[in-house]
Amino acid sequence: MRLNNEEQAMLNGEMGEPRRWAMDHMIRVGRFFDAENFVPVAQAHIMADTESLGEAGVKFLEQIAACPQDQRRVRIPMITDPRGIDFCHYKRLKQTDLMASLEQRTIDAFEAMGILMTNTCINYQTIMPPVRGEHLAFGDTGVVIYCNSVLGAYSNFEGGPSALAAGLTGRTPRYALHLDQNRKATKRYRITHQPKSLSDWGALGGIVGTRAGSYWEVPVIEGIESQPGSDEMKHMGAAMASYGSIPLFHIVGVTPEAHTLEAVSRPGLLETDTISKQDFDSFFARYGGKGDKVDVVVFSAPQLSIIEMQSIADLLDGKKIHKDTSLLAVTSPVVAADARRMGITERIESSGAIVLEGMCFYQSYAREMGEANGWKRLMSNSAKLVNIIGGYGYQPTLSNMEDCVASAIAGKIVL
Repeated sequence: MRLNNEEQAMLNGEMGEPRRWAMDHMIRVGRFFDAENFVPVAQAHIMADTESLGEAGVKFLEQIAACPQDQRRVRIPMITDPRGIDFCHYKRLKQTDLMASLEQRTIDAFEAMGILMTNTCINYQTIMPPVRGEHLAFGDTGVVIYCNSVLGAYSNFEGGPSALAAGLTGRTPRYALHLDQNRKATKRYRITHQPKSLSDWGALGGIVGTRAGSYWEVPVIEGIESQPGSDEMKHMGAAMASYGSIPLFHIVGVTPEAHTLEAVSRPGLLETDTISKQDFDSFFARYGGKGDKVDVVVFSAPQLSIIEMQSIADLLDGKKIHKDTSLLAVTSPVVAADARRMGITERIESSGAIVLEGMCFYQSYAREMGEANGWKRLMSNSAKLVNIIGGYGYQPTLSNMEDCVASAIAGKIVL
């Protein structure tokens, strides 16, 4: 890879060991992907939940945090994905003090590096959303696909070490979606059934992701008749990334790079794959359970916007969660503060539900929580969550927000 003078100085160790490690790491990544050089990035976002880090990962972060301040501090704004612990509620969730201790050590290390503890996967809805054409080093897959597709920014999926390296250097290898030629559509889909609920939009993302099925594919979608909002795009993108590892999609007439089909593809070269109501029905049918006892209803992955929080509060007003069921509403610290100020949190929690902030359910020792609380049957309106959570020992059911809340009240799955 070609290095400029500043990059070579970092690699030589002239700016300290953390930046030397970071450059060495990213050169290895860049060579693997045939990157010719680096691109400066304006922001970085790191996934580093303690369930994944473990003791070894936390010690690695602490080693960097112990370096002199001028060597360990990140060079660009850097933020964090959801954490594994809400310190106000972890004992109620039957998480352990050891989990909380590991979390606190991670936070201390990040703060020593100058990383902002935003603890969110919806930064684009809350904190300094990127602008079109801005190069980034973002980690969370839902963040990446939203910022690429909806905002027109440029980012690959960055693993935790690569995101940290980008924060320390302000660089990332120039490959994949940092190159315009790789942002053109490679798959074409036309829908004949219009999504309505957020779970419908998630299902559409799951269907497209499953069919495309590769990081290197770029779907373009036609036939959307109504203008989707931020939450609709959030759920669709998060599911598409989860089911297919897709980092970028286009919707003709909606997303910024696809004002026309011709702007993102050569239509004559792409066969059209139709997505019908039957495809939606088949997708939902994979996650059944009507009439079954529901142990936990989870609104998470992605975290909830203030609009989603208000919708849950409206559905719960004057009602109580069943004594044998838990309902968890998971959001970012920024949204949580607004929800408290507006009285939304009080309305939700007066039903017996729990509002959690700064964490994500499946990144929070979900298996251990399930075993400790006796949770097995889980219900959610998040297609991403139901795709993931089966691997943690749960039996998932997917439905809309109204059905999820009604099921939490009834103590059994209502569809």
